[in-house]
Amino acid sequence: MAERRGIVYGVAAYVIWGLFPLYWPLLKPSGATEILAHRIMWSLVAVLVMLAAGRRWIRGLSWRRAGLLAAAAVMITLNWGVYIYAVNSGHTLDAALGYFINPLISVLLGVVVFRERLRRWQWASVGLGGAAVVVLGAGHGRLPWIALVLALAFGTYGLLKKFADTPSLESLAVETAVMFLPALGFAVALGVQGEAEFGHNGLVHAALVAGGGFVTAIPLLLFNGAAIRLPLSVIGMLQYLTPVLQFLIGLLVHHEDMPADRWAGFVLVWAALVVLSADGLRARRRPVPVTEGDHRTSPGFGTSLEEGTARH
Repeated sequence: MAERRGIVYGVAAYVIWGLFPLYWPLLKPSGATEILAHRIMWSLVAVLVMLAAGRRWIRGLSWRRAGLLAAAAVMITLNWGVYIYAVNSGHTLDAALGYFINPLISVLLGVVVFRERLRRWQWASVGLGGAAVVVLGAGHGRLPWIALVLALAFGTYGLLKKFADTPSLESLAVETAVMFLPALGFAVALGVQGEAEFGHNGLVHAALVAGGGFVTAIPLLLFNGAAIRLPLSVIGMLQYLTPVLQFLIGLLVHHEDMPADRWAGFVLVWAALVVLSADGLRARRRPVPVTEGDHRTSPGFGTSLEEGTARH
């Protein structure tokens, strides 16, 4: 029963995240930076309400942990800003590609930071991902920067959160609090310059902009419910729901261009994820003993450090 409920929570969280490309365009004519500023501010409000409702408080926040969360705040702000820009400027497919690439970036971070030793098929998946970037770059005459920035920022964010080891709601409260004053200052400056759209396009627009904070916090709460009830391997499989939905929205709803070279790049990334997932399943069925001093990657799918994240 608990696992079934966890699956419902997990599917709901990833589906909401996957539908974000339908939400952010509703906030136009606000620009991406204005939307980002309000998302930060209203996310803090939403998370504080949830913490108060659950009688949860932020405890044990050392200077080291606060510093890590401040750095994480910068990374998630970069991720959010580029994502909003992408879906509001006709680059939803590039955003989807970024989240397809993200597990591969996390594998590489494991090698670089934790000196993990990859298995043969994990190296093969990373190689396929690299080939996808080359194909996409050659086809467009430039690197797919939106996808790469999203994947690198989110992968680094997950790494910092791993070191901080703080529950996700409490962590998001600290992160949005760190960025609150810069966001507020930017929003006020827009208003002073007469360039703010918030409050000048009717109550529905204002409600949608403010709702961005709650739309950010609600799937995070659902994810928390899934994370405590499901094994990491199931969470790792469910995470692909989000970029799949983003891809379908970009292709079928936003009607973005999908030339042959882009199809080739996506197929290579999908092949990389199939290889990575199959290797994870095989490793879970046949665990390999780890001797002292032998650092290996987790046999599951959760190398993207999903627990405690605040996505998209």
